[in-house]
Amino acid sequence: MKFSYYDLGNRSGGEIVEVTLSGNAANVFLVDSSNFSSYKSGRRYTYYGGNARRSPVRLPIPRSGHWYLVIDLGGYSGSVRHSMRILPGPLQPLRDIPLSSVPSLVQPSRDDMSAPGQDDREFDVFISHASEDKDAVARPLAAALQGGGLRVWYDEFELRIGDSLRRKIDKGLASSRFGVVILSKSFFDKGWPNYELDGLVTRAVGGEQVILPIWHDITKQELINYSPSLADKVARSTATHTIEEIAAEIIEVIKNVG
Repeated sequence: MKFSYYDLGNRSGGEIVEVTLSGNAANVFLVDSSNFSSYKSGRRYTYYGGNARRSPVRLPIPRSGHWYLVIDLGGYSGSVRHSMRILPGPLQPLRDIPLSSVPSLVQPSRDDMSAPGQDDREFDVFISHASEDKDAVARPLAAALQGGGLRVWYDEFELRIGDSLRRKIDKGLASSRFGVVILSKSFFDKGWPNYELDGLVTRAVGGEQVILPIWHDITKQELINYSPSLADKVARSTATHTIEEIAAEIIEVIKNVG
């Protein structure tokens, strides 16, 4: 097994691990102490991240604790050079609006800038969720999708102090090919997630976008009571699938569409 790793020590949830790669594609992921031991021993383990085909890769640390960053060639020959740094996590939410204080995570690269103040980036997937589901589902899912090479619109990656929340969300909705909706009791009760869902549904009805629902801690009857049309869509549930399994299936679906 050919791999390199960084012992990140005790880190706070929400901090961003930025990895720069040069050479072959590699699997880049985060594991906690127990899962790192399982990984080295060849046993089953849980990780956050995936196959990285572009650089840099940014992985949010899912929760506070002792973490390791692993760069694994996945059994392939070749080599990859790498470096990493820790970026501060998002600011504490104000009035339930997630913000980010990391400019490198919210500004397009120089090559992506067509004009000052203009953002013409396109995204593979937009993640819509309630803030209550951020730690358990949204953040690790965003990290896994981004680690798998997808361009992800996720609030902690895109929002910063002073942004117009409505305009940034509208831009993200308009420029994303797929919409992942994390449906939960908290989602049903929140204004902004429902605003995002309305935008996703409008584009889906027009045939421009595909909605990928994820059920989190809800029953089918609860979803039917909220939205019969969403209950009819094929979905994945966190009760029956891990975040890594859900992310892998989403990555496969989006990449197969092309």
